[in-house]
Amino acid sequence: MKVIGIIPARYSSTRLPGKPLKNIGGKTMIHRVYERVKQAKLLDDVIVATDDQRILEEVERFKGKAVMTSENHPNGTSRIAEVVNNLNIDIAINIQGDEPFIRYEMIDELTKILMKNDNIPMATLCYELHDENKYKDENVVKVVCDVYGNALYFSRSLIPFPRKKDINFKVYEHIGIYGYRKSFLLKFVKLKDTPLSAAESLEQLKVLEYGYKLYVIKTKYDYNALSIDTQEDLEEAIRLIKDGRDIE
Repeated sequence: MKVIGIIPARYSSTRLPGKPLKNIGGKTMIHRVYERVKQAKLLDDVIVATDDQRILEEVERFKGKAVMTSENHPNGTSRIAEVVNNLNIDIAINIQGDEPFIRYEMIDELTKILMKNDNIPMATLCYELHDENKYKDENVVKVVCDVYGNALYFSRSLIPFPRKKDINFKVYEHIGIYGYRKSFLLKFVKLKDTPLSAAESLEQLKVLEYGYKLYVIKTKYDYNALSIDTQEDLEEAIRLIKDGRDIE
């Protein structure tokens, strides 16, 4: 079974243009993400999928592997599907290109479940939220699952809602790493937008609205949920690297 990790990286960004090439403690962001992903033990290869020659050249500079894709993709999933369509693989792992602190062990967690279970077409990760300040943060996507571990719903709102205050409940944040069987990925990107995915602006809801299963793994690893979307995020990442926090 062949598994490939793909990192979509586009140059244009409304809030932080050119962010894959931003310097974080002496290395570009895409370089740091690539190094993290390459540590995963279950990936046969790692490729950056980009729409910009500058990003391609940067990846080649640090001896990584990158391919050029169309500039017209609506999202990263569509971009990696273009790459996967021409590869002889079984499983594709979609790793966000703006998370320089991603743990390679979590990538292996995701890969392992797909390798062991042929009946899972797509999987992702979550972890338990302990910071109540994030419960109502719309940038923190929450997920609830059925008793078998399949996603019931993703939302920017608080789910589940604690109607009965005396009952202990847990809130899980969705971690935006996805694993797909190749056949399902190529099917998924052809699905039309759905009402809930449009309302929440969450692409993964299309999977549920069309009746497919999306398995969710509760990671056993600590997760630093810092994705670089703004200049403030970038400065925080630089501070963490300076303090030696790139180890974990």
